[in-house]
Amino acid sequence: METDVRRNPALLKLDLYCKGIRLDDSCLVQDDGGRPVLRTRAGLGSGLELILPGGLWTNVPVSEPFAQRSPYVLHREDGGYVIRRHRDRAAPPGGGPQVIAPEAEPVAWVRLAPRPGWYDRTTATGRLMTRIGTLQGTYLGIYQARVCDYWKEDPKANCRFCSVGLNLGGDDAGDKSVEEVMEVVRAARRESAITYVDFNTGHFTGETYLDILEPYVRRIKEETGLLVGIQTPPHHDLGRYDALKKIGLNRASFCFEIWDEATFRRICPGKNREYGLKRYLDAVEYCARLGRGRGFEPWVSNGEIIAGLEPPASSMAAIDWITRVGAVPTVCVFRPLVGTDMEDAPPPKTEDLIPVFRRLYEACMKRNLPIGVAPNVHVSLVLLPEECRWFLDRPNKYWRKELKLRAMSALFRMQFERRLRSAASAHVPAAANA
Repeated sequence: METDVRRNPALLKLDLYCKGIRLDDSCLVQDDGGRPVLRTRAGLGSGLELILPGGLWTNVPVSEPFAQRSPYVLHREDGGYVIRRHRDRAAPPGGGPQVIAPEAEPVAWVRLAPRPGWYDRTTATGRLMTRIGTLQGTYLGIYQARVCDYWKEDPKANCRFCSVGLNLGGDDAGDKSVEEVMEVVRAARRESAITYVDFNTGHFTGETYLDILEPYVRRIKEETGLLVGIQTPPHHDLGRYDALKKIGLNRASFCFEIWDEATFRRICPGKNREYGLKRYLDAVEYCARLGRGRGFEPWVSNGEIIAGLEPPASSMAAIDWITRVGAVPTVCVFRPLVGTDMEDAPPPKTEDLIPVFRRLYEACMKRNLPIGVAPNVHVSLVLLPEECRWFLDRPNKYWRKELKLRAMSALFRMQFERRLRSAASAHVPAAANA
């Protein structure tokens, strides 16, 4: 594996997740066309959106205390942005502030994730469009409906790392009508060329989350043909996912977060009480089986975990199980968010997580999972499985399978674009009124 972050963009992306970045006074960021730092959804996207070498999109921590100690500093130079790695000098004898050394090696020239024009517009109801949905990389992410019920209990039973209860009502609206969402979807498709819309919700008493999301899924599929995914707790009636797949849903993701049951119970008390780890795993496996049927609409089941909340060996065991049942792992890096119960916890160490992300790529390739096939889906919140190829000691180990995936991607792109054109021509009046 290439161990120099200057030549390994995936390693740089991982190191930035674990260390964050500081902003030099020269940085204009938002005034220079970049996206604002917004706390939305569960909070993982609360950093600075950048595009690294190799076209890797990332959301880098900037607000958390650990980021203020980062060796990485973003500078604006010669009309562009460069990440430099600084070595801090020790405080001078007798005390005084720490001084950043003027000599700092350049690591990578990067681009700000472009700020779309619709970010500054409002919906017909007068709400800022960013309070309805925001770009996470190149896809549109929407936290739908009210705050997770775990935040309303006394004492609270929310997941200890989550900040959604701190965000709704601030940067993110808590209730979003179908028409408001469709306004934003159409704007994001027209101006940001999105191909995928992702919804997520928290826990609602009575398991109403699928009832809430179904009208949004149906409208987006009928009017645009875009790919649509949901991320919710596992519904007790697994047959509901068959019905959602029939109306065009493309992805069902289940965030069980932690493979070790004792750690799961401690960090996710509400999830443990209402569902339990087994119910999450059952849903992942059930939805993975739904993907074995034929048909144009792609389907994927995701099991989502957070690396850094348990030992790396436990995260790798989760990856092995998820891929064995035919699902694709989504592996986040733990970020101690400001205001959460775990804000003072240390972020994970990069070197501890390299084997986890290497396993992610190898497990997906060994199981012939369709990674990297969807067009124009660049995710800033996680390392995508296909990006983890950079962690292999033998990068060409799976070259035959990689050729097959590239062919699948090209074929799907042609079919998908045809479907988009067909949907757009069938709903010209709706698009014209957007």
